[in-house]
Amino acid sequence: MTHPEILKKQKLFDRWASTYDILFTTIFYQALHKRLLDYLQLPDSPNVLDLGCGTGRLLDRLAEEFPTLRGTGFDLSPEMIHQARQKKRDRHRPRLIFIEGNAEQLPFTDQQFDTVFNTISFLHYPNPSRVLSEVNRVLSSRGKYYLVDFTPLGQKMSHTLGVSPANIYLYSRERREQLGREARLQCRGHYSLLGPIWLTIFTKI
Repeated sequence: MTHPEILKKQKLFDRWASTYDILFTTIFYQALHKRLLDYLQLPDSPNVLDLGCGTGRLLDRLAEEFPTLRGTGFDLSPEMIHQARQKKRDRHRPRLIFIEGNAEQLPFTDQQFDTVFNTISFLHYPNPSRVLSEVNRVLSSRGKYYLVDFTPLGQKMSHTLGVSPANIYLYSRERREQLGREARLQCRGHYSLLGPIWLTIFTKI
């Protein structure tokens, strides 16, 4: 049964999708993705998954930087997926595809991807352990998982912000590590990207 918060999130992002790529968010993500690229280590001809892909901006940037990359964008919101397919990401077909679905139940085979990205989307998951277990399942044995999100510092617990229409969950670096270990993902480091936004890199245990 789908968690009620997930349904609320889907409706929120469906309404937001048509205006999501406004100037502010575009500048914000351009800066964030530029800094993320400094930490990427991708294999030759990588096959990557972007969870919570939104309108596909990260995959578009990666496709420009890595001409042999193949990417799958995955998002809960059908309207976000529609925007991703209709916008400039079309120019990278068939290397990029976009699929709607729930991150707790990924429709992919075991070890299908060399790299998995989560950029400002992990904070929306009401069941993070399920998502991380799925990441572990679809990640190749030598693959890497790049988790980028708002991160409270100096705290060992997670924080829940009760905002409409559903909660947002913030996890300290220590809590990220703990959640990763429970899903058999090993933290390989934390890196500050942009103010309170931190990158955590995981590999499989």
